[in-house]
Amino acid sequence: MGNGPRRELGEKIAGEITLSDDPGGTIRKWRTDFEVTQTGLAAQLDVSPSVVSDYESGRRDSPGIGVVRRIVGALLDIDKRRGGTRIRQYSRVLSAGFDSDIVHDLREYPSTVSVDYYYDAIDATKLAEGTQDTVAGHTVIDSIQAITRLSSEEFYRLYGQSTNRALVFTNVSRGESPLVALRVANPTPNAVVLHGMTEDDVWDKAADLARIDGFALAVTDLDLTEMLDRLAELP
Repeated sequence: MGNGPRRELGEKIAGEITLSDDPGGTIRKWRTDFEVTQTGLAAQLDVSPSVVSDYESGRRDSPGIGVVRRIVGALLDIDKRRGGTRIRQYSRVLSAGFDSDIVHDLREYPSTVSVDYYYDAIDATKLAEGTQDTVAGHTVIDSIQAITRLSSEEFYRLYGQSTNRALVFTNVSRGESPLVALRVANPTPNAVVLHGMTEDDVWDKAADLARIDGFALAVTDLDLTEMLDRLAELP
C-alpha cells in the first residue's frame, strides 16, 4: 500500500474491516466516506459490481485478508488519482494522535482567513460575534465521541497549533454539551460551528455563552461530506 500516511491509513482501514462484526458494512462505510460508488470500486478491482454488492450486504462470506487488502488499495488508488484529498485529511488526523471517528479533519492554513469567509464557505449562519475575526485552521469533531472519550488535555490538543481556528462540532442536537465543555477548556477557539442543525434548533443559551467566552458561533446544516470537501478547498 505504499509508505507514510497512505500506508498508515490503509492499515487502519484494513484493521477496522478485519475486526468488524459486520465487515461488509464497514467496507460500505469506508467506500461511502471516500465517495466511491460500487461501480467505481468494482472497476478498480476489475470485478463486477455485484461482487462488491455481495460483500457489502453479507451475501458472500467475510472477505479474507487478501480481498480486504485489494479493496483498501483500490480505495486509496482512486483517492490518489483524484488528488489525494481523503488520504491527506485522514493522515492529518492520525498524525495528531486522534482516531478518525473522533476527529473528521484537522488542518492548519498557510495564511489566515476571515471568520465571515470561513462561515460563507460552509453555508453557516452566524449567531454571535467573536472578539477575533480570523481563523488559521480548523478541527472537525464528533461532539459525542470527543466529550465521552477525550481527557481535558486531549480536548485541548484539538486546537492543533493555535487557538486561532474554528472548531466544528458534528453529531449535535442542541449544542449544549460542546459549549459547556468549551467553558472548561480554556483558552477558547476564535470560532465555533455547530453542524447538522439550523438556527431554530440551537439551545437558547448558546449565543450568550459564546459572547461571554468571546468566540464567534454559527450553525450549518450542510451535508458533512460536502462540508469537508469545501473545507479542503480553503487556502
